[in-house]
Amino acid sequence: MTYKQEFIKFMYECGVLTFGEFTLKSGRIAPYFMNAGNYKTGSQLARLGEFYADCIKEHNVPAQIIFGPAYKGIPLAISTATALYRKYGIDLSYCFDRKEVKDHGEGGMFVGAKLENGSKVLLIDDVMTSGKALRETLPKLKSEADVEVTGFVITVDRMEKALDSELSAVEQAYKDFGIRVYSIVNMDDIIDAIKDGIVEGREYLDKMLEYREKYGAKKA
Repeated sequence: MTYKQEFIKFMYECGVLTFGEFTLKSGRIAPYFMNAGNYKTGSQLARLGEFYADCIKEHNVPAQIIFGPAYKGIPLAISTATALYRKYGIDLSYCFDRKEVKDHGEGGMFVGAKLENGSKVLLIDDVMTSGKALRETLPKLKSEADVEVTGFVITVDRMEKALDSELSAVEQAYKDFGIRVYSIVNMDDIIDAIKDGIVEGREYLDKMLEYREKYGAKKA
């Protein structure tokens, strides 16, 4: 299997990827759902970091620092930095933010590698639904230093157009900020995995295709 197929199988076995009928925050009724909160063990987090590392290596994304937005991005940044070194010998620094500025001890908004003018920073998170995390994170980073954000890595691109746009969140991020978003897999990969028997869920295949047709952003 490719690493993308392995990742979809991994999500399914961890209970992160499930099929059924789910009402999303947008009000849409989706035939699949992803709950990253179901990654609960050290072995799962270590394996997850390897998939992020595979994606970064595949796309040769330049970076000096991996940044994980609080709170979900923190373990992702650490596990990815560890996996990049162990699997590919790429030794990057990591950094994450606090929700509130610390006014004692070392103080400040950030923990980990020091952000400096010109630092190449790669953002990492689980999924991108609306681009909210990116919009909140960029001003924080820029207030600290004039860093260069070289990309944003997520697990799954839902390829779903926004409520008020024909563009997906990933496409909107590039249009608004010039930041390219890399996903380990996308919705089409999940559909193909069902077709190929990588994961169970063939009974939901028609609904997956219908949902993709109805709400999916058009392919470039």
